Parts: sequence; C-alpha cells; structure tokens
Amino acid sequence: MLRLYHLYRLVIGISLVLLISSDMDNRLLELADGQLFRLGSWLYLLFNLLVALTFGNANRSAKVFSLSAADIILLAGLFYAGGGTASGIGNLMIASVAMSNLLLRGRLGLLIAALASIGIIYLTFYLSFTRGAAANDYVQAGSLGVLCFAVALIVQGLSHLLRTSENLAEQRASDVTNLEELNALILQRMRTGILVLDALHRVQLVNQSALALFGRPIFSGQPVSVHAPDLVERLLQWQVNPALRVNSIKLRADGPPVQVSFIGLSRTAGQQTLVFLEDLSQIAQQAQQLKLAALGRLTAGIAHEVRNPLGAISHAGQLLQESEALNDPDRRLVQIILDQSKRMNLVIENVLQLSRRRPAQPQMLDLKTWLLAFVEEFKATAPSHHRLHAKVADGPIETRMDPHHLTQVVTNLVQNGLRYSGLNHTQAQVWLKLALEPATGLPVLDVIDDGPGIAPEKLQHIFEPFFTTETKGTGLGLYISRELCEGNRAHLDYRPGTRGGSCMRITFAHAQRQA
Repeated sequence: MLRLYHLYRLVIGISLVLLISSDMDNRLLELADGQLFRLGSWLYLLFNLLVALTFGNANRSAKVFSLSAADIILLAGLFYAGGGTASGIGNLMIASVAMSNLLLRGRLGLLIAALASIGIIYLTFYLSFTRGAAANDYVQAGSLGVLCFAVALIVQGLSHLLRTSENLAEQRASDVTNLEELNALILQRMRTGILVLDALHRVQLVNQSALALFGRPIFSGQPVSVHAPDLVERLLQWQVNPALRVNSIKLRADGPPVQVSFIGLSRTAGQQTLVFLEDLSQIAQQAQQLKLAALGRLTAGIAHEVRNPLGAISHAGQLLQESEALNDPDRRLVQIILDQSKRMNLVIENVLQLSRRRPAQPQMLDLKTWLLAFVEEFKATAPSHHRLHAKVADGPIETRMDPHHLTQVVTNLVQNGLRYSGLNHTQAQVWLKLALEPATGLPVLDVIDDGPGIAPEKLQHIFEPFFTTETKGTGLGLYISRELCEGNRAHLDYRPGTRGGSCMRITFAHAQRQA
C-alpha cells in the first residue's frame, strides 16, 4: 500500500509537470500565481521522487503521518497557486486523504482529513479577499471539506473490515496448518501401521509403526511389492471381494504375524488404498494381560481357600517325612508331595504378586553406582561356583526408575543366566554390561550368560505367562520382569549372546524424558 501511495504521488507530480509544459501553459497566466504554480509543480515532483527513493518501509505511524501531512501541505500550496476550487487540486487532496487513511488508523487518519479540510476552506476564504470570483466557491470548498471527512471515515471502515478478514484468514490458515501437523504427528505415533498406496501399488505415505513392521526403510513412490509381495496378493484378493477377511501375513522372516485390512479412499481412476497393519503379537499380549489380570483377581479371591489346605498338606508331608517307619520308596513319594506343594505355593505367590503389584515409584538413579552395589551384594551371598562379572562404560549413565523393581528384574535375569550357564559349565558365570546405545543414546544393561541359549522356535514365547522350559519353573519370571520394566518406561528383550548363550537387554529411557 505504501508503494502504491508513492506511485500515485509520482504520477500526479509527473502529470502536473507535463501540464505546465504543454500548450495549456498560457492558462497559468490567468491563475492567482502562475509562476508559483509552476514552481510548486516541480517541487511536488522532486519531493515525491526523493521520498520514493529514500523513504523505505514505514514501520512507525509517525513517519507515515509526516509524509501524508507534507503531501497535503504541498497540494494545499498548489491549490492556492491554482486559484482555489476551480483548479481541481481539491479533488487530488481528497484522493490523498483516502490513501493516507489506508495507511493510518483512528485519529491520525482523521487528523489528515482535518488538515486537508482546513487548508481548502481557509485558502478559499483567503482567496476571496484577493480575488472576487473566489467568493462564490464557499459551497464547493465546504463540500470538499465534508468529502475529506467522509472519505476518511469510509476508507477507515473498509480497511478495518479488510484487516479483520485478513486476520481471520491468517488465523484459519494457522489452524489448518496446526491441524495438519497434529494429524501428521498422530499418524506417526499410532501403534497401528499405516500405508497409503496408489492404483499401481506404489507407496504414497507410511508411518513409523509400518516401517518397524517392515524392518527396513520404504520410500515414497516405491512399489510395495518390492518389500511385501504377500501384501499385494492380499490387496488383490480384497479388491475382488471387499467383504473377505484376508489371512495374516509376515512382512519379514523374523517378524511378528500381521493382520491386514484395506479401505478405498476414492472411486476415481487414480484410486488410493489405505492399508492398516495390526501387530498380532501385541494383540495377543494384550489379551494375555487381560487373562492374567482376571486370573490374578480370581486367585486373590480363592488364595485363602487354596493355601490353607496346601499348607496342611505340606505340614503333614513334613511330619510324615520324619517318621522312622517309612521305607525309601515311601520317602521318595513324600518328597514329591513336598516339592509339588512348594511349586504350587510359588505359582500362587507369583500370581498374587501380579494382582497386588506395587505401583512404580521412579526416581533419579545413577546406574553405575547401583550396578556396582548390586554386584557386591550379590557376590556376598552367592555360592562359590557362581561368578558375576560387571563391565561399565565411561561417563555418567542415569535414568529414572524404581530401584526395587530394577533389583527384582536384574536378580531374576541373573539367576536365570546362572542356571543356564551351569548346564554347560561347572563354574556358572554371568556378565553385566552397562553402556549407552550409540544409535539412540539410551542406557542399556545386558545380562549375558554362556549357556546353551534358547531354541529359535521358543523365542516368540519366552515372555508369555506360564511358558517355561524347566520342569520346576512357573513361567512367570520373564513375564513379570518385562511388566516391571514397562511400568518404569524401560523395555526388556532378548538378543543372541556373544558367547553362544543368551543376552537379556534392558533399555532404559532418558532421565529427562521421564521427569
């Protein structure tokens, strides 16, 4: 708008100079002061040319007001030199008032209108004394003054509406942008994998959960058949019969089973398809958690009824074992009764622990200090044929976690590692390695043993409740350990050991992210 104002004044200045240089120059001799009009026209052009070159951007109202006032004063001088209302300069002053009120707001714009009105009326009054013909111009001068105020008020009203509409449009645009960012964030954070495919089965959009299921980067515009031909096969089946529930697939050889569902986004030639990828292992885990929670509530209700008879059986077995009349086969049977009673009591204790587990109370924890203290305490009570080694990386390693939960988890993992290591060696050993993951910067604790390891077909079940490879195990140790880690925003998973055994890794969260 300011540049338009500059251009307008330059055009008026050039027009006036051309006017005084044309054949109408003789008409200037009849004006109140023709020589002054010529001088004023050149002055007006030069002033506006200088202002256009040096004014720059107006970031303060005072500069714009000064420019508008100077423009009105120069035009008032031309109005006087041209002989008053007959010269038509008053109309130019109204146009300048309109341009000024586009740039100024409120009282400043009205002050410019008042300045123009005063100039027109006063100069007309003054000219009436020097030129008799000007005495008939009072009505026109008054009309011009009224028009100055009317134009100022109308322009300010229109500019106010324009600014309101502009602010509303900017706000709507900002809201739309924020909604797009929110939708993108929600899409990326969804646990369900999302793919958008075009009619040629090329990837248009993919979120992080889908990338995790594929286990490899997927780029926009790339055919999905390169990564998952089974997915394209299921898509073709769905296109033939949309009511068909397609079978689950595996997106990678070592990945979990994935349930696929499709939704068509358009019916045009460039049809896009929205693909949902559900990790069935997570669904199964959630179902197991619900079942286990129900089992825990059930066990808590009948624990008193079960443990009293169980205690009586165990106590009777102990008394019977002390009898001297028992022969060796009978003693063996009594020992079986006692062992199975202990196992049943351990199962009840573990399930009760799940139902009444204490909520996590995370606190800032120096993992290096905690680990060294844990190793010293463990060595003080461990048998001579058990060895525990610790290796700690340099630098501070901190997280926020409940130290009691961490002690319970690591104790269970170390005992499992020593048990499996003892299957292959007379000296059972476990290594504890604490470091920062280079890729993510997260603290990790590896519990490594040199035992026989875990068979590949059993890996997907090791964290399931009641799954065990031991005849005397309850199958709840690793499940409880993972639950305790998840409750503290950590994660427990299995990795093949470097010594041929197993490695259970605890990945902690950043300390500041848990605050």
